[in-house]
Amino acid sequence: MLLVHFWNHLSKHRQKQFYVLLFLMIVSSFLEIVSIGAILPFIGVLISPEEVYQYQLIQPLIQGLELTNPKQLLMPVTIIFIVAIIFAGIVRLALLYIMTRLSHATGADLSIDIYHRTLHQDYSTHIMRNSSRIIDGIITKTSTIISGVLTPVLTLVSATIVLIGVLTALLLINTQAAILIFIAIGLIYWIVYFYSRQKVRENSKCIAKQSVILIKTLQEGLGGIRDVLIDGTQKFYCKLYKDSDFPLRHALGSNTFISSSPRYIVEAAGMTFMSIAAYIMIQQDGGTNIAVPVLAAFALGAQRLLPAVQQIYGSYSIFMGVQSSLEDVLELLNQPILYDAINTTLNPIVFEKGIHVRNLSFRYAKDTPWVLKNVNIDISKGSTIGFIGPTGSGKSTLLDIIMGLLNPSKGGLKVDGQTINNKNKRSWQAHIAHVPQHIYLSDSTIEENIAFGISKNKVDFQQVKNASKQAKITEFVDNLEHGYQTTVGEQGVKISGGQRQRIGIARAMYKKKDVLILDEATSALDNKTEKDIMEAIENKVKDMTILIIAHRLTTLRSCDYIIKLDNEHNVSIVNYEDIVNE
Repeated sequence: MLLVHFWNHLSKHRQKQFYVLLFLMIVSSFLEIVSIGAILPFIGVLISPEEVYQYQLIQPLIQGLELTNPKQLLMPVTIIFIVAIIFAGIVRLALLYIMTRLSHATGADLSIDIYHRTLHQDYSTHIMRNSSRIIDGIITKTSTIISGVLTPVLTLVSATIVLIGVLTALLLINTQAAILIFIAIGLIYWIVYFYSRQKVRENSKCIAKQSVILIKTLQEGLGGIRDVLIDGTQKFYCKLYKDSDFPLRHALGSNTFISSSPRYIVEAAGMTFMSIAAYIMIQQDGGTNIAVPVLAAFALGAQRLLPAVQQIYGSYSIFMGVQSSLEDVLELLNQPILYDAINTTLNPIVFEKGIHVRNLSFRYAKDTPWVLKNVNIDISKGSTIGFIGPTGSGKSTLLDIIMGLLNPSKGGLKVDGQTINNKNKRSWQAHIAHVPQHIYLSDSTIEENIAFGISKNKVDFQQVKNASKQAKITEFVDNLEHGYQTTVGEQGVKISGGQRQRIGIARAMYKKKDVLILDEATSALDNKTEKDIMEAIENKVKDMTILIIAHRLTTLRSCDYIIKLDNEHNVSIVNYEDIVNE
């Protein structure tokens, strides 16, 4: 059932490629039969060419080449045997190449699909789950799917087809011996599987669980490296990593042993059987002439048969070992894509008058307390509005709802009288530029971080410079050796907190939106720089609506009015003087 769901997630193009691959597997199986069957006349010609010369099946070859002497058969039969072996080898090599390329290409498809679906989930979905699980699913588990599902399943199908072909050839040579060999080999593998299947399932769950914890531990330890170094908690995080890494690798090693071990038992049993069979056949009249071709054929058949059976068992064991990881990947692949979230043209939003919040209430889940209750506010276009309130009063949540990141639990949000919903919220978000308190900076240049999310060859450098002037960062950048091409390091570690916030403000100004939301975006700036930035924004951007959650009250000096929230869900409209005089 899991494989059916997995197959349905593959593109039609990939499915067609797998059908072509299946056809090549069947061709390869047929060539295995030919290469094994060719050994009989080859060995026969070596031992007793006179007898082979009398066979009816070989008469077309004798007549076609006009052979008059049994010994003349040696060269053409040898050439045919060599060609059959080489051609079969070439086909197997080509099959391996195609299988490898196709499995890894499919793995890339899945990884890209999961990332695509994840990025197009609601903001509420992202804040309710751990990013470690998503990263693990996109990177680690999709790689596991390549090595643990795609490759093993392809190998299993290929080996099964080869097994059928080899077994058919051996049955035609000696039916009883072929049946005995197959039963003996099958019994050994079944016994090993019967006693190891529970352990494989347990290992599968361990691998799926510990890989998530491993990513989480790395994120926390490296993400909080400053606190780790200051507090000296390296030992704690190393222990967390060890406690996840060791059982993960132990489970992987255990599965590897279980999937590989039967091969050595079967090889020993096969050699024993061949030795006994050779002894019995040689004791009969004309035993050598009969035994050598048959044993040679069975030796070549065993060379193909044993790896095929081992591949079938090993592939199935590997697949069972990653079954839990496959379930996690399928869960991510089943995320519905919110197509309306990527299309701003189907339901355009015109913003000319104002934003209206009506009877709005919000909580994150039914069993969690209300964050906002019965909020009613009106924001005219072109106004500058401040938001204040104690921690937990819902300021950031209210702005998240206004930005369309969260859906109201009750009530609604309207823009120029049009209700914002899942069908048009992307169009509304096209009006908004947001500057959070904690600015995310990529490990790239200042120019690329200002024009964030835009290909470098499409960046408008003049617009970058204009945005930098508004964010009061031009002087800082001009004094750098490489200017706008200076790299800022991961999360902007090479620059100060104030410069990071200025880059964040410049990023918002680069977008040229008509709604600017500042969520404590100037908290790391000194008073003068903050004042200059706010004046630059208000003076140079016409008709921009600015919503501000401020770290300092002075930031709200120029607001038209201030919306005050408290922990009792009260909302009131005040002005700057009212707050200062409290």
